[in-house]
Amino acid sequence: MLQIDLWKRVLIWSLCALGLIMALPNGFYPRVEAHNDATASLEAGFSGNGLEEQAAMWPNWMPSALVNLGLDLRGGAHLLAEVQVEDVYETRIKALWPEVRNLLRAERATVGTIRLQPSDVSELRVKISNRDAIQEAATLVRGLAQPVVSLTGAGTTDLVVTTEGDEIVVTLSDAEKLATDERTVQQALEIIRRRIDEVGTREPTIQRQGADRILIQVPGIGSASELKDIIGTTAQLTFNPVVGRAGSADAAAGAGNEVVPSLDEEGVYYILESAHVVSGEELVDAQPSFDQNGRPAVSFRFNPSGARKFGDYTAENIGSPFAIVLDSEVISAPVIQSHIPGGSGIITGNFSVEESTNLAVLLRAGALPAGLNFLEERTIGPELGQDSIEAGRIACIVAFAGVLVFMFLSYGTFGLFANIALIINVGLIFGLLSMVGATLTLPGIAGIVLTIGMAVDANVLVFERIREEVKAGRGPARAIDLGYEKALSAIVDANITTFITAVILFAMGSGPVRGFAITLGLGILTSVFTAIYVTRLIVVMWFERRRPKTLEV
Repeated sequence: MLQIDLWKRVLIWSLCALGLIMALPNGFYPRVEAHNDATASLEAGFSGNGLEEQAAMWPNWMPSALVNLGLDLRGGAHLLAEVQVEDVYETRIKALWPEVRNLLRAERATVGTIRLQPSDVSELRVKISNRDAIQEAATLVRGLAQPVVSLTGAGTTDLVVTTEGDEIVVTLSDAEKLATDERTVQQALEIIRRRIDEVGTREPTIQRQGADRILIQVPGIGSASELKDIIGTTAQLTFNPVVGRAGSADAAAGAGNEVVPSLDEEGVYYILESAHVVSGEELVDAQPSFDQNGRPAVSFRFNPSGARKFGDYTAENIGSPFAIVLDSEVISAPVIQSHIPGGSGIITGNFSVEESTNLAVLLRAGALPAGLNFLEERTIGPELGQDSIEAGRIACIVAFAGVLVFMFLSYGTFGLFANIALIINVGLIFGLLSMVGATLTLPGIAGIVLTIGMAVDANVLVFERIREEVKAGRGPARAIDLGYEKALSAIVDANITTFITAVILFAMGSGPVRGFAITLGLGILTSVFTAIYVTRLIVVMWFERRRPKTLEV
């Protein structure tokens, strides 16, 4: 019997209304976007600059979730970066010297005096005065080696220790280099993601390409250079003992030392010990602040390990200068006045408020483990994105109009019912996209256009079945009931196979392919819902009102 319970009718229309209400903000995109940005700024404690007026541009009681526009629609910045994994080898080798020195000093009676020798950046050379004890010393150094943490390097160690005359040569093993490369790229990927998220950009695309490259696409950002300013700085912070000052970069530093330029004082260089006391990796927090003179600065706090090392060093070196080094530049070299317990302090320099804020963001997100070489950079202007949106809109309108006309000419009144469901279907798609926070790209618009064409397939199956039942002599009510009943299995089977394809595209694909898969998958769900429930409900309501003696489908 052609009958739908009242509670089902209420539920169907409620779901349609909810979906259309969620899609409504996308019809007022600039206004709602300004409202959302202003509301977020006000919640963060900012005021003025017309924020209150912008926040009032959209009612607070209305939904304000928007479909995020991808890079090809909104414009933004595109970067392809190559991670300089070799930088990490040099850092690892430099960090080994204090450990090797302390280890051999404990055996000075046997190995004699110890001297660091000039060498290539990929190796550590240590000379001992007692040549006869070279093998014993090498054995001691081999004890510093650790197992390689990787599947391919199982059973190997991270250090290779050899001897040449009275020198011990320490290098990284090939297995450790491979494992280090993998860790470095993954760490760089995560830090880039954290830095971009700190700035509050919408739906960035950050993914690995190949062995050592990272693709970064950020919609809505002004230019590629602006994006490089956010992620291009390694922000490697270290605290190094000061050996002395120099007048040029070519000054003799001595083994185990390095010459580093001053950031604020032109022509001034510092000779520092290469081995740092504590590094930015041990920071747990960094916030913009002001020093005692009211100048912008950055306050920081170390974890327990870093706090202990920082406190011990300041207690033992009162009266000595201590350099704060950021990306191989000394930003300040204060003299230690007293013991600094607790592991917190402040970085001062000639900062502006914006620079101190950006530095705090970089330090808080973490230091990049290696430098980035930008192989490709593009700024996609919003006018190109607007062209894409306009082209997509025209395609949707043409497809929509073509389907509406075809359905009306083919099925008359029933085609009109299908058209009403199709309009609801498109609204539901945008409502779901807004609810899940999906990103709409140009391929995503193609998915919507495809969904519009596919959305009427289920209705076509139903209407053709109803036609067959009418020709077989069934009454109007029975023909409609059997039409939906017999078409159901075909509708479900056809859409399940397409939905599986969309799921596979989403799982295996990336970027534009995922955007297409999302809109296609959501479109299938809404199409089945509108065909099986919404269209049927409209037909039932029409039948109950008109009670036709015959059907013309």
